[in-house]
Amino acid sequence: MTALPDLADEAGARFHLAALYRLIDHHFPSTDGIYNHISLRVPGRSDHMLIKRHHLLYEEVTASNLVVADMTGDLDEGSEVNRPGFVLHGAILRARADLNCVVHIHSNPGLAMSAHGGGLRMLSQNALRFYRRIGSHPYEGITDGPAEGPRIAAALGTDNIAVILQNHGLAVAGRTPREAFERTRDLIIACETQLMLEATGAAMIEIPEPVCERVARQYVAHDAGRGSADWPAWIRRLDRLDPGYRD
Repeated sequence: MTALPDLADEAGARFHLAALYRLIDHHFPSTDGIYNHISLRVPGRSDHMLIKRHHLLYEEVTASNLVVADMTGDLDEGSEVNRPGFVLHGAILRARADLNCVVHIHSNPGLAMSAHGGGLRMLSQNALRFYRRIGSHPYEGITDGPAEGPRIAAALGTDNIAVILQNHGLAVAGRTPREAFERTRDLIIACETQLMLEATGAAMIEIPEPVCERVARQYVAHDAGRGSADWPAWIRRLDRLDPGYRD
């Protein structure tokens, strides 16, 4: 088995982030074309992030065409980076040193859940990853004002791994692209499952709180152990389907 590039240097970070863009595009296409983003902190430069160029679709992102953006000041308008993406991603990464990768997505299930008055319910194993680990931020309009960024970060809090942006979409974070992908995958599946179940009008089986907390902790242990095997598997699949991300 060929080893994957090391996330500890910028070249490796570019490889993994480009792969994540393509995987999200294959599994959960956005409804908004170029207007969503995934970011990754630059190794060794905690105040800089890698993010896609504004005009590119996810399917066009490659390791070499990602942009490095400085999160400490205002956006350089000549950088080709989208301002709402800069505001949202920069705010989360600045506020949470324990997180390095952020996925913001406008998939249909996520958009529907973002306007759901009852929020995410513990109806599936996928949802349990987010038990008491998901925040909510009220809709303020298109996220292009720097003042909103800290409020989004505050909604994520110090321990959550995702935030529902009301009437807008989802933001999911992890220490690595692998964690961000698996958490995004589970959250979208959880949203879709809940919406499908509620549409039936039938009685639903809620998972008891003690079980919810135990499974949420099991996910943490899984991510720190055997869960690491899934990212190379996704990369192998991507190399069969769409190897252009490596360029």
